[in-house]
Amino acid sequence: MTIWVNEQIDPSGMIHACIACCDEAQAQDCHESYQQNLTDFQKQAGWIARLRTVDSWDEVPVNSLKLD
Repeated sequence: MTIWVNEQIDPSGMIHACIACCDEAQAQDCHESYQQNLTDFQKQAGWIARLRTVDSWDEVPVNSLKLD
């Protein structure tokens, strides 16, 4: 099973927002939203929006919103 994990990460590596789901199209939409919601100031400071895949729900950060 592929699980798509969207994260907004600050310059220190701390995850501030995380949504995980099994639907690739939904994950891509979420990723675009995460990128668009980063302000220019955040981008200049080093914030990133990251989309990655994992193989198990055990690999998803604990604080994430998990969607089936």
